[in-house]
Amino acid sequence: MRRKLLFIERMLHGDGNYAFNALLPTRIRGTFREAEIRQALEGLQKNHALLNAIVKDDEKGYPWFVVDEANPVKIPIRTLMRNDEDDWQTESVKEWSKAFDGYKTPLMRLVWIKGELISELIFVMHHCLFDGRSALMILEEFLQLLDDPDVAITPELPISNISDVVPQSMLNNRFYNIVAKLAIGAASLTLSLIPSKNRPKVRKNDYLIHWRFDKETTTAFLARCKNENVRAHSVICAIILDAFKQVQRKKAKNKILCPVDIRSFNPQIKKNNIFAFALMILVSAYPESDFFSNARAIQKDIDKRMAKLNPYKIIMLFEAAHGSLHKIVDFLRHQKPGNDCMFSNLGKIDIPHQYQSFELENIFSPSVMVPEGHATAFTTSTHMGEIDFSFISNENSLSFEDAKAIKDKMINTITRLAATKELSIA
Repeated sequence: MRRKLLFIERMLHGDGNYAFNALLPTRIRGTFREAEIRQALEGLQKNHALLNAIVKDDEKGYPWFVVDEANPVKIPIRTLMRNDEDDWQTESVKEWSKAFDGYKTPLMRLVWIKGELISELIFVMHHCLFDGRSALMILEEFLQLLDDPDVAITPELPISNISDVVPQSMLNNRFYNIVAKLAIGAASLTLSLIPSKNRPKVRKNDYLIHWRFDKETTTAFLARCKNENVRAHSVICAIILDAFKQVQRKKAKNKILCPVDIRSFNPQIKKNNIFAFALMILVSAYPESDFFSNARAIQKDIDKRMAKLNPYKIIMLFEAAHGSLHKIVDFLRHQKPGNDCMFSNLGKIDIPHQYQSFELENIFSPSVMVPEGHATAFTTSTHMGEIDFSFISNENSLSFEDAKAIKDKMINTITRLAATKELSIA
């Protein structure tokens, strides 16, 4: 296998030493040997060509994903002994900053926090390959292989070029190609004329705050959302924005950036495809409204913005921008944050928890730490009937004290929503 990196993949990959890592931690009850974990990882590599790939630059300096079958690479495993149930959080924070050497090793590794009866496995993946859906797919297959090395899993037909994600009719459309090139040309010229006023902030004191609601609270909260005829995603957006407003007051920007799974628009991308390309929408609250009117207004905005998204045109626009990559990256690095945070909701995770030789106790919501700049992000998911939250940031983006206060506000609001019929937020 050999294919060029798409524009977004190049941005996320950086210079090959760019620690832009996505983490998916899990907790497993059971005992197993490293040889069994290794065998499961090798099974993944047989099913997914990109897990065998390293990055190589061609003579023009353009990066390619390359699988060298004569010199196979193994997914690294780092093992440490388990001391307590919070070790996975400490190790997650460490792993955010550990760059992959993508020119020598695969863009995925595994951290095994080994206990006598309970272990945590942290899947560390470079964001240039993996989004949340890809990570969950890899976890599901890994657990099947760990449980039964001979299980039949359909091998991935990997994305080999741009035509695998954009229909040929659009790629051949002269109008779309001309518009994309003109738009990128104008943007590149504009970026060249804008002086860089702000220095990119170096990350300082990363942190992870994690919490989970039990089944009773989760069921009541989701039922309340359903009764109010509003999606849980929109309600959580309203809760986050209100928490920032209460804690940060005038510093709050009333803006959340929400990634949208491109798979919901693009049937060419299959469930078992490793791929990382998120569309983005910006969400704001309506402070003059009562809580659920505000949540419904947010949902209406999201639906309108979703209806206008055209993933094919966006991808074509980006693919026309390869020549302006460094200008765009430099511009983004020097911009002040325009939002309070990013919020990603993975929804219900249907991965089984009971296997022949072990039990999957928890899937902790994934996290992605940007290498520099504004890093505040929430991820939520629901597994085995419990809503799980991961809240990450650093002291340069949001003080830890403010983050704890925001978490407390969110927990209080969700608990009240689950327990009462009325809710009034000051």
